[in-house]
Formats: sequence, structure tokens, C-alpha cells
Amino acid sequence: MASHDATASPAPLMTMRALLVRGMAVGIAGAALALVVAWIYGEPQVGAAISFEEAHADHSGGHEAEVVSRAVQKSLGLVTAVGVYGVAIGGIFAIAFAFAYGRLGALHARATAALVALLGFVAVEGVPFLKYPATPPAVGNPDTIGGRTALYFGMVAIGIATVVGAVVVCRRLAPRVGAWNAVTLSAVAFVLVNAVLFQVTPKPDAVPSGFPAETLWDFRIASLGMQVVLWATLGLLFGWLTERAARK
Repeated sequence: MASHDATASPAPLMTMRALLVRGMAVGIAGAALALVVAWIYGEPQVGAAISFEEAHADHSGGHEAEVVSRAVQKSLGLVTAVGVYGVAIGGIFAIAFAFAYGRLGALHARATAALVALLGFVAVEGVPFLKYPATPPAVGNPDTIGGRTALYFGMVAIGIATVVGAVVVCRRLAPRVGAWNAVTLSAVAFVLVNAVLFQVTPKPDAVPSGFPAETLWDFRIASLGMQVVLWATLGLLFGWLTERAARK
């Protein structure tokens, strides 16, 4: 008799196409929630940063013409950017889930999605944030934007590589030392490797002197909060929908 247990291998209903569509739809839902965080907590800090930049530009005698109005930036521009990001992350998350499902022990769909979301957040957001925390768009020398962007995405690649490496090591150690010890050893190795990499990678000074520390801190917390909301939505909602579909 065929089993309908959600912990079994993926059901025929869970095709890659269905997972991708579900992932992108959940990504949109997560982006909508992240937008609420951005509008309430992030946008006031961006406005304060722009005011700081304009004040210093006036004192130095230079002021660039505004290409896109501030009203468009914090409405249509922000919605478009966060929406596209949510769809892209949701699709990538669905692919990662499809690869991980059934390969992480006896975890069912909901637990697998939660674990993939946690690991994805650590790799894509946590590791880069610790080394290169977010700064408001108006802050920093525009001549160094290209270099700082390259360093950030390089740190994203490092985060992904070290998380994947930790998972591989954990899976190989588990049969020998047990699941708990394997997770502990892998986590310690992950932290040590990233600590060394943090020391050898450069950290450009992107914050001008005199910039309000409170504004910078609040912006970084808002940026991190947006990512927490997005990844939490992916892990919880995607897992619930997938497990529900598998039961049917």
C-alpha cells in the first residue's frame, strides 16, 4: 500500500515547476511583509541620511541633481526592488529545498524548509552583514561603490560556501559521532573559518565622519529586520504549503 506520509520521498505532485511557482509566490508574500518593515523603520533613516548628505553638499558647494524623485524612490522604486528580490530569493529557495528534501535525515517538508531558510539566511545575509553591514544609500564615497559592492558579493559567496561546507561535514560526521556532536563540531568549524576570513578580507570605511551613529544603527537594524521577515516567511509559509500539498 502506498504511503501518504509527508516524511516519505517527494510526491509526484511536488514537481520542480510546482516548487518554483510556490517559492516565488511565497517570496512575494515575504517581500510584502518586508516592505512594511522598510516603510516603518527603514525609510525614516534613509530620509535622515539624505538630509545629512544634502547639508554637507551645500557646505562644500556641490549638489547633484536628483535623477529620481524621493517620492518615487520610497514608493514605486522600493516596491519594485523588494518585489524582484523576493521573487528571485523565493525561486532560489525552492531549488535549494528540492535539493535538500529527503537528504537531511527524516525531516519532513516543514522542518526541511525551516532549516533551509535558516541556513540560507546565515549564508546570504548573516555572514555578509557581520563583515559589511548595510549603510543608507546616500552614505559613503560614490567612487568606492563598485569596490564595496564587489566585496559584499564576495562575502555572500564565502557565506554560501562555508554554510554548504558545514552541512557536508556535518552529514559525514553524523554516522561516526552522532547528530548532536556532528552539528556542534560543524558549527564551531564554521565560526572559526569565517573568523579567519573576516580578518584577511578588507573593510573599507564607508561611513563619513560626523554621520549620526543612531541613524546608522537604526538603518542597519531595519535592514536586518527586513531580511529576517523575508526568510522567516519563506521557511514557515513555504514549508506549510508544501507539506499540505504532500498530504493531499
